[in-house]
Amino acid sequence: MNALNQTAAKSASGLLSIVFVALLGATVVFLAGHAQSATLHDAAHDMRHGTGFPCH
Repeated sequence: MNALNQTAAKSASGLLSIVFVALLGATVVFLAGHAQSATLHDAAHDMRHGTGFPCH
């Protein structure tokens, strides 16, 4: 493989990674947007306690 082909492969791989992460993030935001607010609060509350952040 020459240098040009290697660069093109790395570029395509990087673009695929960016697209995957963007879709994953959009999915998380979409799902969180449609969840009940109490569910989101409880999940965030438990996570704060689990990581040691004070929340009260």
